[in-house]
Amino acid sequence: MVVGEASGDLLGSLLLQGLRRRWPGLQANGIGGPNLERVGMHAWWSCERLSVRGYVEVLPRLREILRIRRQLGDRLLGSARPDVFIGVDAPDFNLDLEVRLRQQGIPTVHFVCPSIWAWRAGKVAKLARAADHVLCLFPFEPELLSRHGIASTYVGHPLASVIPMEPDRVGARGRLGLPPEAEVVAILPGSRVSEIEYLGERFLRAADLMRRRRSGLRFVLPAVPALKPQIDALAARFGLGGALTVVAGQSHDALAACDVTLIASGTATLEAALFKRPMVIAYNMHWLSWQMMRRKRLQPWVGLPNILAQAFVVPELLQDEATPAALAQATLAWLDEPARMASVQARFARLHRDLTRDTVQLATDAIEKLLAS
Repeated sequence: MVVGEASGDLLGSLLLQGLRRRWPGLQANGIGGPNLERVGMHAWWSCERLSVRGYVEVLPRLREILRIRRQLGDRLLGSARPDVFIGVDAPDFNLDLEVRLRQQGIPTVHFVCPSIWAWRAGKVAKLARAADHVLCLFPFEPELLSRHGIASTYVGHPLASVIPMEPDRVGARGRLGLPPEAEVVAILPGSRVSEIEYLGERFLRAADLMRRRRSGLRFVLPAVPALKPQIDALAARFGLGGALTVVAGQSHDALAACDVTLIASGTATLEAALFKRPMVIAYNMHWLSWQMMRRKRLQPWVGLPNILAQAFVVPELLQDEATPAALAQATLAWLDEPARMASVQARFARLHRDLTRDTVQLATDAIEKLLAS
């Protein structure tokens, strides 16, 4: 199993738990993070080695990443040949590896359909060569893949079964040391080094502006443990003091505890929607990466909650629009409009019900069927 960053590590760990229940003697190896290691996977490399986003941003790491992929492929085709390979998202790393393994007779499963309906239309031909079977998170994806001759199963989103329909706000605040009655904003700038570099300062400047405009406002920022020292140093520059709580991990507690979140575009936005939290989605990257990505957009939205709703349910502030002042204004606007907050929470509750399936059972059924064939 190979995951490429923190969200994939969480999805992969949920799947691996189900696989080990079905096959108690199963051994899992590959590239993972703390969640996968906690449920029994032996990680030959940490997924932090792969965790980079953007075209220009990957260049300094490209040689290392390609070396890891080559060495992993050699290992899997040699002494560590598996019964099945599962690539969890990370298509830029996994698809080429899956093509190589599949050509040598190793069954390949790709968990999380690449967003060919939003950004990655060119990936569908490679996906067809790479994956014996695709496990899809969203209900419209299998029909799309079938047009290209790709076998797939809609399994729902595993987090929809893990995240409660009614999150425990009071309990989460207690675990984070936040006052039960305060207004709380969760700050989620991302889990990659490049995201902290491009978004961390913008988000904290926005928090400083919000604090000045609204007394008593509290902030919680869940940091990937490996990046916490970098975030702590950045936070110290803004003098937010006791208004800001930086925690290692605990992103789900932060989302359960908050009233609204300022959040980087990515998988975390869907998690925020499952927690029924209004949000402001933002992103900023190297200007050249942005120019390349924007030309590949197939839809006007980039945030998963908006893509699934096919509407701007929550604001998106991207690239030059993601100024600290604009981010602060859009986030505070939610707190000033309780009826709007209630409306989006009801919409997210419907989305939660739509995505809730017995994901692990459906996924392991599909994998067992593939192995039997």
